[in-house]
Amino acid sequence: MSHELLAKTFDEWASNGRDASMEQGHGDVVGQVIAEMGISSGQQILDLGCGNGWATRLLAKSSSGVSSIGIDISPEMIARAEELHSFTIRARYEVGPFEKIDFADGKFDRVFSMEALYYAVDLDASLVEILRVLKPGGAADIVIDYFTENAGTASWADATGVPMHYLGEAEWKARFEGAGFGDVNLRRVIDTRAADESKWEPDVCHPTFESFKAAHEAGSLWIRGVK
Repeated sequence: MSHELLAKTFDEWASNGRDASMEQGHGDVVGQVIAEMGISSGQQILDLGCGNGWATRLLAKSSSGVSSIGIDISPEMIARAEELHSFTIRARYEVGPFEKIDFADGKFDRVFSMEALYYAVDLDASLVEILRVLKPGGAADIVIDYFTENAGTASWADATGVPMHYLGEAEWKARFEGAGFGDVNLRRVIDTRAADESKWEPDVCHPTFESFKAAHEAGSLWIRGVK
């Protein structure tokens, strides 16, 4: 796994419009998580692996005076985020890796990420960086679908040609704790929309409805750690 491969892959996804499907596919779960994060007025939030910035913008609108910054390894994804940006909210977007976040210690009240952390070239270094940029008492809310208890996602690395960290719930908890996070909690979030075969279309990650349904039933894994 390398930053160059990740940038190339996600540049291609941005160019072929796959970035738009991220919001469609994950919007319900992200909406649930943001509603329960308890974001307060004026907080500063970092969105890791922001893609075209759709979740960054939702975070910026979650409470009055909130500002959010999205970072992504893909220049094309950041370009798309800039194109879609609304000047009515406090949000911006930057190119950068997870392992070296270009912000000062303790800058952010919250760090959020949807379907991105398992792409980290160096997962442990990324977790240490997330902890570093959080304020004392700040929380990281990381949501992923690709974990070993979700059998419907097991083929993703082979299907996409992108190496990923395929870890179980216990190992994710251990990695967060090993990086220095406290109060690490994990829970499943289930998309409220039914897995309707009449509306389903095959793609590289879910070539069969059975794999899509299995992933839907397993849900997304929400990992929260506190500094």
